[in-house]
Amino acid sequence: MTAPLPQRQMRWLLTGLMHLLGLFPLLRWLWLGWQGQLTANPPLFLTQSTGDWALIMLLIVLMVTPVRRLTGWAGVMVHRRKLGLYAFFYTVVHVVAWGLWDRGGVWLSMWQDIWQRTFIGIGTLAVLCLIPLALTSTRGWMRRLGRRWSQLHWLIYPSAILSVWHFVLMRAGKHDFFEPRVSAWALAALLAMRIYWFWRKRQQVAQRRRPT
Repeated sequence: MTAPLPQRQMRWLLTGLMHLLGLFPLLRWLWLGWQGQLTANPPLFLTQSTGDWALIMLLIVLMVTPVRRLTGWAGVMVHRRKLGLYAFFYTVVHVVAWGLWDRGGVWLSMWQDIWQRTFIGIGTLAVLCLIPLALTSTRGWMRRLGRRWSQLHWLIYPSAILSVWHFVLMRAGKHDFFEPRVSAWALAALLAMRIYWFWRKRQQVAQRRRPT
């Protein structure tokens, strides 16, 4: 019978797996580029793919708390911050790809696109919600902000909702609804679990306060 891995080795193994998950899209793009398989339009493919993976990473971040609550595995919470930073990294790459390849790096064109195309404007709002989360993701900021840190990081919810909305509108123009629907249902399930747990906690608090 094989002995279980020591706790420290298990922690390093899980950390490595989380980084592998976070770096997988980047490694995949490098491999596809090396093989010359970035489709007939590499800029369009990379712009869309970076956005897809930014959303996937954001949904994975939202999965961390349900995984902890459903499995009792508290150690998964340690990896939420790094997964969130990967989500932000791919968001930044997506914005840069859009700005350089779709708008030619022209600031005025980017500004006009934000106001003229609804899905671009919604995506911009999602990015603006993510920026303070990334900037305050360190332990130092957690100490400085105290309770306000948790309140600030509720921005992940509007960011996720706006990101899915952006994705749905973008693909709607191409009559591609399968992946947007999967993302929307996944987000709805993750939010529904949180709403249920919040409601149940409120019920438990109310019962404890009720006079016997």
